Amino acid sequence: MTRVIVNGTPRDLDVDPAMPLLWVLRDVLGITGPKFGCGKGLCGACTVHVDGAPLRACVTPVASVAGTAVTTIEGLAGPVADAVFAAWEAADVVQCGWCQPGQVMSACALLARTPHPDDATVDAAMAGNLCRCGTYQRIRAAITDAARRLP
Repeated sequence: MTRVIVNGTPRDLDVDPAMPLLWVLRDVLGITGPKFGCGKGLCGACTVHVDGAPLRACVTPVASVAGTAVTTIEGLAGPVADAVFAAWEAADVVQCGWCQPGQVMSACALLARTPHPDDATVDAAMAGNLCRCGTYQRIRAAITDAARRLP
């Protein structure tokens, strides 16, 4: 049995400890925000927060997050999340939307630790988050806008 706190709710999971966290979230718990993209941790569509830090759920065995707090886009809340959601909408970032949960999760993790990042810091934090639709300019604009919305 593996215990993980998912979006604030303790969950006792009777699954193979090697099962990727992404499949636990999607197939066992029915949380569909994190997406499968590449299965190798390279595209960022599966990004979640583990104790506040971004993590690729598709390559993370559930046993490695036992006892931690896992947050998906469904569980994001607070001033940083509010600023990012508002900025994403204002910049009309979403096109197909597949990568957006991972993009938002990475942006929120960045702004939670660095509320007013410079361009190099944004680039480093968002590296590896791929967007098939190429909305990178809108994503960058939304992150800049979200930073302006923060105190």
